Amino acid sequence: MTLRILAAGDHFVLNRLLIDAVRAELPDSVAADVEFRELTLPWPLEPFGSIGEVDEASGGEDELIAALDGVEICVTQLAGLTERVLDASPSLRLFGVSRGGPVNANLKAATEHQVAVTFAPGRNAVATAEHTMALTLAAMRRVPATHAELRGGVWRGDLYQYEEVGPELDNATVGLIGYGAIGSRVARMLNGFGASVLVHDPYLKPDQLDGVAELVGLDELLHRSRVVSLHARVTEETTGMIGREQIAAMPPGSVLINCARGALLDYGAVCDALDSGHLFGAGFDVFPEEPIPADSRLLRTPNIVMTPHLAGASKETAAKAARILAADVGRYLRGEPLAHCANPDALPSPAR
Repeated sequence: MTLRILAAGDHFVLNRLLIDAVRAELPDSVAADVEFRELTLPWPLEPFGSIGEVDEASGGEDELIAALDGVEICVTQLAGLTERVLDASPSLRLFGVSRGGPVNANLKAATEHQVAVTFAPGRNAVATAEHTMALTLAAMRRVPATHAELRGGVWRGDLYQYEEVGPELDNATVGLIGYGAIGSRVARMLNGFGASVLVHDPYLKPDQLDGVAELVGLDELLHRSRVVSLHARVTEETTGMIGREQIAAMPPGSVLINCARGALLDYGAVCDALDSGHLFGAGFDVFPEEPIPADSRLLRTPNIVMTPHLAGASKETAAKAARILAADVGRYLRGEPLAHCANPDALPSPAR
């Protein structure tokens, strides 16, 4: 019997990456009887958004339903797995999302339809950690602003004044809020710069830090850190966790970095702290609203370095995401437990 697999890629996680990775994982018993289908979603040429009841999705329900006809396995980054799609796709049994979390999948409905949903944790850890360091250094040394002024014919020698120069990472104390795949890599990079690293993560124990960092409470981290970088997931507890009071607790002249999620941070409070001079600089890759509205205060406040949610954007991230998904496709086809199943209450994958 033919096994039909849909690769619903986009212009970042390409269909050819998904298909090549899955082919490499196919058991010999099914490799000769596989039919691959392709659907190319418009992201990032068109912003993702809400589709049905799911968020951060790309494409439409109708085109996905048509592509899933008779399909047992779908691998994608942004296709929206909605209740309507599930109702119309009775053959579907495995839906792989090549992201750190399957926010574009209705997990409750997938479980009710006996569809296992997998995802790709850690796919962009290296890229995002490197980007965090890039924003940190750029904000501390005012790289984008002085570059733009130099191109405009302005030589800012006045920025050599003591009150205007930024700090170094060597011997600085840096606080990381969150110590998962990304935060732990940032800590090791900071060690290489000679920084002392503090970590706040309620799910962590001191013996899990391997001497790389010191585990402290949030208040202590804020009071001691010259640089604070956010690496937490958004939950009810972490939404808005860094606001006016927390920023005021940071030492004068500090730098604040966010490459995690916009919902963690009060951006208005950041702008106030930059305008007052309490913060020296800030670096952001994520925002409360994306794309940033044209009238956003962030676009007018000085000493902010910004990138358009590109921290995880590397060729290696796309290829790694495809490989992580493909490995779970192989496990599914061999009747093995899935490594990254988001809805373990779905019926276990049958051996073929």
